[in-house]
Amino acid sequence: MSITATEGTGNAVGQPARTNGPAYGKATAPAADPTGKAIHVVEFLLGKEHYAVNLTDIREVVEYTAITPLPNAPPVVQGIIDLRGEITTILDLRQRLNIALQENLVKETSRIMVLDEKITRVKTGVLVDDVLAVSMFEHSDIDTNKDGSNWGDPAILGTIRRKTKEHEKEKTDLIIWIDLRQLTQSLDEKKKVA
Repeated sequence: MSITATEGTGNAVGQPARTNGPAYGKATAPAADPTGKAIHVVEFLLGKEHYAVNLTDIREVVEYTAITPLPNAPPVVQGIIDLRGEITTILDLRQRLNIALQENLVKETSRIMVLDEKITRVKTGVLVDDVLAVSMFEHSDIDTNKDGSNWGDPAILGTIRRKTKEHEKEKTDLIIWIDLRQLTQSLDEKKKVA
């Protein structure tokens, strides 16, 4: 089953992608519109907070599977899994982004977003609470963070505004846009220092 980005503009922009069943599978769309006017992202949850990463950074999304802990690994490294015969390191975005663990969280309902190997040199996945959809947003809906200083973390690219209607009133939801390349690069630098 594959995740397919919403095509076109207008009402389709920023709306959840069409999926065949649950929102997970192999990512199959480009991260940027060829015209340069839109981006494709994978939306996911950590706790109640809404996040997004570039679609081209994700190879696929898989259901949770038991993770084998690694001795003496940093807290952000949950451990490893056997993903179709390939050992894959699993990172916990909660640890990396300092997000408190919810008490009622059932780990077995989590998802693992497997990263494109162009980002990391080893098979890597990130553990998230849920994957929502692949969406397309116009650049006018995005507030970028040029140097990371606005939010204190260079892995945060900015925020995405999604306008929705609730009880006939328009409201704006904010999605935190994360740069997985920067995040994994900073983890590699920490390993070298240790």
